[in-house]
Amino acid sequence: MSTSIIIKERKPIWIALSDFYLDTELQDSDFQYIAKTILESPYGFEEVKKINIYEVFPVLQSNLLQPAGEWAGFNEKWLIEAIMNHLETRNSFNHLMISINYKKYGWMQKDYWIRLENMYNKIRKE
Repeated sequence: MSTSIIIKERKPIWIALSDFYLDTELQDSDFQYIAKTILESPYGFEEVKKINIYEVFPVLQSNLLQPAGEWAGFNEKWLIEAIMNHLETRNSFNHLMISINYKKYGWMQKDYWIRLENMYNKIRKE
């Protein structure tokens, strides 16, 4: 599979997951949008969690730590380019550091992942 196909498949996931990093409280409609995006993708729920940890989180984690972070939404072009740049420069040390940082800050998204999984399962059953 070519890199362009993988990126084309991942873009909607990256954009949807970026909502987890906004300085706002997500609503049911947000979780519904993210869940539908996952269901329309070739990826399962557990794989999307890994995409979040190793592709989206490294680029957007700093917004979680800012007192007045981005709340209106990330520029999609910037987001895609930032994630692609991250992917091009990552190595095994980066992978390890991301794992450590996610263990440290992942709790900030724990409730979101629970709500998302519930919505994902609900839509999948319908």
